[in-house]
Amino acid sequence: MKIAFQMDPIGAVNINADSSFRLAEEAQMRGHQLFYYGPDQLAYQEGRITARGHDMTVQRVVGAPAVLGPMREVDLADFDVVWLRQDPPFDMHYITSTHLLDRLKGQTLVVNDPFWVRNYPEKLLVLNFPELTPPTAIARDLETIRAFKARHGDIILKPLYGNGGAGVFRLDENDRNLSSLHELFVGFSREPLIVQKYLPDVRNGDKRVILVDGEAVGAINRVPAEGEVRSNMHVGGRPEKIGLTERDREICAAIGPLLREKGQVFVGIDVIGDYLTEINVTSPTGIQELERFDGVNIAGRIWEAIEAKL
Repeated sequence: MKIAFQMDPIGAVNINADSSFRLAEEAQMRGHQLFYYGPDQLAYQEGRITARGHDMTVQRVVGAPAVLGPMREVDLADFDVVWLRQDPPFDMHYITSTHLLDRLKGQTLVVNDPFWVRNYPEKLLVLNFPELTPPTAIARDLETIRAFKARHGDIILKPLYGNGGAGVFRLDENDRNLSSLHELFVGFSREPLIVQKYLPDVRNGDKRVILVDGEAVGAINRVPAEGEVRSNMHVGGRPEKIGLTERDREICAAIGPLLREKGQVFVGIDVIGDYLTEINVTSPTGIQELERFDGVNIAGRIWEAIEAKL
């Protein structure tokens, strides 16, 4: 098959951690042809969805993860699969990409389905499952957030469309910084904030469960660094081997059918204790860590699901 990857600069990826690299590597091992382009090179031209990029061969070489051919323009309708793998922020640039890629429907399989990536960003899709999530509020209004904190005391405050642990704050019962943080956030962004009740179980880790076509295939535990509330590996979280609990399977059984129906082939959910906190559909990670811990080929499972759809 002809496979295109829309992603951030390939030369900067960590070959031992990056999920996009691992997906490309597995595709190459299966004999598929790879093409790479950045989101800035995606375009609509008189009815065609095009991209300017490079034919690509990936390799496990530190500092040189890919060998790229000359820059050329392609019609993405000529490809079998396009991977939407650019990282957030989930801003208007990202949203525009989903609108353009959505025009390939019926010609090229875009993974994950861009229509539902746009309509189900990570911190909003969980609102469909209030019985699985901690108490949550989404608001820009300070008084609404204050009232939530008054009810729950110890809270987590973060940007609604943030990622990688950036801008995540814990405000406990004695904290006096809510007004200042709100002023800071609304001063540089028009986006709402999301606030959730703090879950003490996060000290034991924030579990990343990977689902392939709606089915749980394994999990890794991400343990926060000493003195840190965030468990994201971008900010020093430590990955650990861990299995799926009965509660994890219950959560996956509840959300899996919707993910499958909406074309979300590769999804990573975040579970703290017994609670679902995020459903990551834009550019989830964790494949390589899970493969090393469990000795399984998760990238192969993902490609099998895609090949079955084609």
